[in-house]
Amino acid sequence: MANSKHVKELPVKIEGEVWEKALDDAFKIKVKEVKVDGFRKGKVPRDLYEKKFGKESLFFEAADLVLQSAYEQAIKDCDLIPVVQPSVDLKSIDEKGVEFVFKIIPKPEVNVKKYKGLKVTKEEATVSEEEIEHELHHLLERYEEAVSKEDGTVEEGNIALIDFEGFKDGVAFDGGKGENYSLEIGSHTFIPGFEEQLVGMKTGEEKEIQVTFPEDYMSEELKGKEVTFKVKVNEVKEKKARELDAEFFEDLGMEGIDTKEKLMDEIKANIQAQKDMDAENNYVDHLLEEVGKNTEVDIPEEMVEEEVDRLLERFKQQMQMQGISLDLYYQFTKTTEKELRSQMEKDAFKNVLYRLMLEEIMNQEKIEVSVEEAEKEAEELANKYQMPKEEFLKNFGGIDMIQYDLEMRQVIDKLKEYNK
Repeated sequence: MANSKHVKELPVKIEGEVWEKALDDAFKIKVKEVKVDGFRKGKVPRDLYEKKFGKESLFFEAADLVLQSAYEQAIKDCDLIPVVQPSVDLKSIDEKGVEFVFKIIPKPEVNVKKYKGLKVTKEEATVSEEEIEHELHHLLERYEEAVSKEDGTVEEGNIALIDFEGFKDGVAFDGGKGENYSLEIGSHTFIPGFEEQLVGMKTGEEKEIQVTFPEDYMSEELKGKEVTFKVKVNEVKEKKARELDAEFFEDLGMEGIDTKEKLMDEIKANIQAQKDMDAENNYVDHLLEEVGKNTEVDIPEEMVEEEVDRLLERFKQQMQMQGISLDLYYQFTKTTEKELRSQMEKDAFKNVLYRLMLEEIMNQEKIEVSVEEAEKEAEELANKYQMPKEEFLKNFGGIDMIQYDLEMRQVIDKLKEYNK
């Protein structure tokens, strides 16, 4: 941050009575940590403490105690709004006082030249018969039943229940064993060449299969290595196509849906709702894109970097929900954190730009959401997600974030109103 052209340095000096009180409070904290012969812990007199440990031993504790209030004073005096986490330098400190220098990146000036009459049109979403049939086909596929195959011969598309164990140079390797594993032939979930060699095997048959691990396999021990799997087929199943009969509708479990016509109507409604939402999101994206073209702002690199941090953290959480760590993701994709951050920079810049221009439009339109309105929204959302209100607010970021979110939504509603 020190070399940024956007940095503002704000010096703040704490002295006099405020500093004396901070030193007193620092002594009350530090004295509890020391032991002096002849005194119980925490009962050493101030003059004896300072004689033994030096008055300067209180300075940094006292500085910590006044740091937050010093920062608040600096921001109040300069009337600037920091947009990234500030840094602080300790310029000087002694028994008379302490001087901090806060380095902040203030919110840049934003000039939104045009946000009305942008002539952005919203696409009309329609649903074709082909789309409905396609979704119906997928629905029937999802509810297909796997039944035991009479002749017990493995074919493409069948499900084979197998026992297997892998060996490299005659020695079993970790993670290469499974019992009664359900493998769909043609799903390509195993090493290339494995599933193909199961085709033609019969229930009860045992076989040795040779395959070679890919060169980019995640295990160093196995990548590019030839191995042997001992495989036994326990059972072979084939998928049974479903019919639109009473049994299917019962399995489907959709209230009021008991005929093909009703199911088709429901599928159409669901596709239409999704398309309407996509059309609305695309419309808002295009609106923001057009406003962005008509906005002048010098965005500090630090704001973009901080947004990249946020995007990276969100991506990390998404990966964790799938049981994948970032380190494992980097191995799979053969990328690095630096490359991933670079990929995120474009979206991060756009997010910052849109946030700044929407805030400026909010100011111009004098949009403001009261605490009462935000509290009501928080109550409704907490009920919707079946959470205690306090827990919901903690997860969302507090009532201020609810207010901000509502304000941004009102700004977007204004943009849509101005561009009908």
